[in-house]
Amino acid sequence: MKNLSGLVIAFALLMTAVSGAAADGKQIYAQNCAGCHNGLSPKLGDKAAWEPRIKRGLDALVDSAIKGKGGMPPRGGHIALPDDDIKAAVEYMVSQAR
Repeated sequence: MKNLSGLVIAFALLMTAVSGAAADGKQIYAQNCAGCHNGLSPKLGDKAAWEPRIKRGLDALVDSAIKGKGGMPPRGGHIALPDDDIKAAVEYMVSQAR
């Protein structure tokens, strides 16, 4: 039983470290979103394209990214990408359009 509790603690620490690293929206964008959003609309930093989307609110943008919208597949095609990572990437993209 002691070994099992040690494993549980180690797993919890690992998950904490991973979730802390997941908050870097710029890195998540570069690894998962840039392939499309550097060339397709709405392009990163295109204030005119992002303005009406930003008006819908952050929650609506994150929901669209998770569920997919138009030509964008759910989770931008990265099906294992956690919701928190998607939110961090969306926050980064919005920050670049302000």
